[in-house]
Amino acid sequence: MQRKIRVLVAKPGLDGHDRGAKVVAAALRDAGMEVIYTGLHQTPEQIVEAALQEDVDVVALSILSGAHMTLFPEVLELMRRRGIDDKLLTGGGIISPEDMEALAKMGVGRLFGPGSSTQESAEYIRSWFVSKHGPRALAPAPATNDAAVAAPGRATTARSGRTARPRQRVRAARGKSKATPARAGASPKRRVRAKAKPGAASRTSSRKRRSAASAPSRARRKAAARRRG
Repeated sequence: MQRKIRVLVAKPGLDGHDRGAKVVAAALRDAGMEVIYTGLHQTPEQIVEAALQEDVDVVALSILSGAHMTLFPEVLELMRRRGIDDKLLTGGGIISPEDMEALAKMGVGRLFGPGSSTQESAEYIRSWFVSKHGPRALAPAPATNDAAVAAPGRATTARSGRTARPRQRVRAARGKSKATPARAGASPKRRVRAKAKPGAASRTSSRKRRSAASAPSRARRKAAARRRG
């Protein structure tokens, strides 16, 4: 009976960076596997208990804190005590080649360091499952788009196969959403400014009244100057 590979992705210890773990989990899911993500700050006991309850085939640990020489052996020992040492224990993180070799001698599967391809880890898990259960037990992998794999930063349209640029589409949509004011009449900003100054007309009329009131006094001054002359 064919079935999908069940993988448990876990973040043990005090490591609070799970972006890489989520990327790996998404890549394994896209490769046709069922992925269960435990979240941050998991203890070895919690990870093994989750592996038992979920009946997974693979336990993948993501460790960036440098505690891989402690956490991997603890999880492996608990898996042996709980009777699931036939499952694959793999993972990745900031691990030196010497530590990878030492953990492999303990019984840990292949480990992946920085810069490793997610496709490489998916192929490793798939090959391990086939070697253990046979090729007939593995469900066929979903078809992948070659153009999307070659250019992961671009989305490929299903109809034409042409690559689309999401950022440019977003910018174009934003540009279209801006409404341009009509040429006829005043612009909205000018209308707002005219409404914002209701006392302009009153100030103009008061100036006219003052100038009109001062006109007789000016005439008197001119007449007095003539008399003196």
